Amino acid sequence: MRFGGIRRAGLPASQIFFYRGRSLVDPDFVRTGLPDGPAQGAEPTPSPGLACPQNALEALLLRRARQLAPDGVRFVTRLLSFSQDGDGVHAVVEETNTGQRHAVRADWLVGCDGASSGVRSGAGIAMEGPTGLGHFLSIRFEAPLGDVVAERASASYFLTEPGRGGFLAVDNDRHWIYQHPFDPQRDDIADLMSDQLQLAQLVREAAGLPNLEVTVQDTMTWRMDAQLAETYRRSRVLIAGDAAHVIPPTGGHGMNTGIGDADNLSWKLAAVTAGTAGQALLDTYESERRPVARQVIDLSLANSRGARRATRRSRAPSPPRGGAGAFHGRAGPSAASVRTAPTTPPTRRTRDFPPATCAGARLGSRKGNRSAARSGVRALRARTGPFQCGRVAAGLLPGLVPMGADKGWRLGIPAGPLAAVL
Repeated sequence: MRFGGIRRAGLPASQIFFYRGRSLVDPDFVRTGLPDGPAQGAEPTPSPGLACPQNALEALLLRRARQLAPDGVRFVTRLLSFSQDGDGVHAVVEETNTGQRHAVRADWLVGCDGASSGVRSGAGIAMEGPTGLGHFLSIRFEAPLGDVVAERASASYFLTEPGRGGFLAVDNDRHWIYQHPFDPQRDDIADLMSDQLQLAQLVREAAGLPNLEVTVQDTMTWRMDAQLAETYRRSRVLIAGDAAHVIPPTGGHGMNTGIGDADNLSWKLAAVTAGTAGQALLDTYESERRPVARQVIDLSLANSRGARRATRRSRAPSPPRGGAGAFHGRAGPSAASVRTAPTTPPTRRTRDFPPATCAGARLGSRKGNRSAARSGVRALRARTGPFQCGRVAAGLLPGLVPMGADKGWRLGIPAGPLAAVL
């Protein structure tokens, strides 16, 4: 899959800026961006900053996955249990729409199932680090704001006092997300989420437009954590993405880090399953990737502290350290920051979901290991049985999640020697 399709689905490069003001119509707003051009420091990647709504991104990833493995992606499927021995992993999965269960035997199990990973907990891998650093109510809404922001269009809109929270642009026209901070000990967030009029009023007040027409499409609470798994591997079970690290969304590094995990792990698994490398190669996955996640978590925490200080000042903020990205987090229980609009009013959901990733995450670029990844597609063939799924691209391990997963089910990709639970 080329980045061109993703870039076309995202915001144009001219809108990759950070806005700061008391509202969306603040005449004293400040808009900052990243250094641009060789004189100021060229981007160290052929794919510079990109903001793409995740409902669009996941559709592209799903299409590509099905091109590589037409029968390899199964929705409404969740992992019930697993056990491992010296030769592989035995798992039981369930089709949630029918209740039918299947036994899956695989050489390896990779848990790419998010911050609340069942694979991680099942493997007995603990998380280290603080939780509850912040609580936010995401309001996904539609409103005619294109003309309002036309001369100040940005990817992220930080609100300074007396404003609260911020806006995330989905298309910088009609589709938006507003992130409203709240105190779970003080605010009755459940009642707020069930009150359409009050939700719309929150958006109007934050935008600074008392007569704005607002259609609330969905709501979700989420919690900011900063955690790292104590290990990335337990024998034949490995974890990647948010299952291995929960990164504050300030800076937009969560998805990048997960993609880096997949890039590192996929070719190694392909080599081991193909018999061209020993299992010791997999030990380098943790030694190479866990220190990166530690550094990114620390960087994102520093960005978070800087963002909080800047909201109390009127001066222009510095762009988040480490690259562009949205600070806002997401608006749904899966990794989808923007989900398909429901046909019914927003459901009342009060469960906290630690952020899985954030819209606007930059896609890195890395040369090399491509032939190994391609060989991995050939190597990861399904065994016979009820889950004879063909082939799956190992490089897509953390990329796909079910959209609209109201009941918290996960997408399973059992694929012969490798079973990936996303």
